[in-house]
Amino acid sequence: MNILQVSPRYPPATGGIERHVKEISERLVDAGHSVTVVTMGDTWRTVRERENGVSIVRVPGVAPNNDYHVAPTVALAIRRHRPDLVHAHGYHSFPLLFAAAGAIRHVPFVATPHYLGPVSGLRGILHGVYRPVGRFPLQYADECIAVSEWEQRALRDSFGVDARVVPNGIDVDRYACANPHPSSEPYILSASRLVQSKGVQYVIEALDELPELQLKITGTGQYERELRRVARKAGVTSRVDFLGYVSEDRLASLYAGAMVHVTLSDFECYGLTVGESLAAGTPVVVHDVTALSEWTDLSGCLGVRERDPETVAGAIHEATDLRPDPTELTTWDEVVGRLLKDVYSPLLDEVL
Repeated sequence: MNILQVSPRYPPATGGIERHVKEISERLVDAGHSVTVVTMGDTWRTVRERENGVSIVRVPGVAPNNDYHVAPTVALAIRRHRPDLVHAHGYHSFPLLFAAAGAIRHVPFVATPHYLGPVSGLRGILHGVYRPVGRFPLQYADECIAVSEWEQRALRDSFGVDARVVPNGIDVDRYACANPHPSSEPYILSASRLVQSKGVQYVIEALDELPELQLKITGTGQYERELRRVARKAGVTSRVDFLGYVSEDRLASLYAGAMVHVTLSDFECYGLTVGESLAAGTPVVVHDVTALSEWTDLSGCLGVRERDPETVAGAIHEATDLRPDPTELTTWDEVVGRLLKDVYSPLLDEVL
């Protein structure tokens, strides 16, 4: 099968969609399929690469504030490639729309929106304008996939789309076998892009209630300066370590060495880092909203409705007694098996 994946970005760019597309693409190659990823690059020319058997085509585009990836040549790249099936990702960016615009008749089109639901503020205004256009690829798709039951409901409520749930997976073996990060002091971990909606500021503020713990923060983003200001105001600067971008192997080690991993996002359609931490045997405290709430059904995960310092600190203390069970997690191999059996193969059978 000749499969074309479309993603706003692709590693070494970081993020949940980037990880998702990389993991399924490489496993599809391992299963004997030909996979090409079309994504937005960083230059004004098309760059072609090959990594772990996956062909990568990075097309020109622009991304103001690294949010809206405008890359109209995605459509042209699809038509030139002539795939057997197109699988496009990311409602909250333009490549999914451009992929639908470049769709070829009788070639199955699958959409995984990674939809975060209605948002507020300036982003809410912008999405209100975009929504009539953004719904087109979701309703055009032969199959729409949600990565959580929460996202499935959100897609139905927002667009009237009946999506199939195929969750993200976890590379359980990678994280379960990770050596704990050596640290002279016990620490809690925050792993995310550094943007306001990820809620890292609430973890920093809770540190004043946790004098025995350090906080290690991985990830990059424009909100880092504000987070450093929050740390200074809370008087905990000496106990906060901004690590920036870290490799997957180092992140696995950081998960394994942490007392607790804390994720207090405003919204998530899945919460990939939660599963990775649980696979490493480290308990997690999450903001009990959107798809993050679904993790609280698993052993090793505790939810909080409020994000004030006392509530967060109390949950972190309570979570240290939890024992995650990695066997509860869905693996990437299982995800790819479901995609092939339940989505890709039936769609191809319909057009043959």
